[in-house]
Amino acid sequence: MTSFGNAWVAAWNSHNLDEVMSHYSPDITFYSPFIQKINNDPEGCIRGIDNLRAYFSRALTAYPDLHFELYHILEGVNSVVLYYKSVNNLLSTEMMVLKDGKVVEVRAHYKAQ
Repeated sequence: MTSFGNAWVAAWNSHNLDEVMSHYSPDITFYSPFIQKINNDPEGCIRGIDNLRAYFSRALTAYPDLHFELYHILEGVNSVVLYYKSVNNLLSTEMMVLKDGKVVEVRAHYKAQ
């Protein structure tokens, strides 16, 4: 899981959308408070790789100085939690469910301000 976490952060820090997307399954379900903000979607959920790609593209445009600083990788059964410093120095965790080495579900959390 350590190599997965480090590769995921490196992909985001490179701003290479293809590399970021390589971590996700075509049938991804992704929950995040930022989806509520960027997509103006009260559910805060994206389903499917094409929709996620469009969202990530908008996010990279909205945050051109985006840089993640990884603090911890927590391992679970078919899952991983990444704890890192995120956009605007927010503390964040992402709980990722994995299947065949790809992320099939994400629940992103941010420290309340």
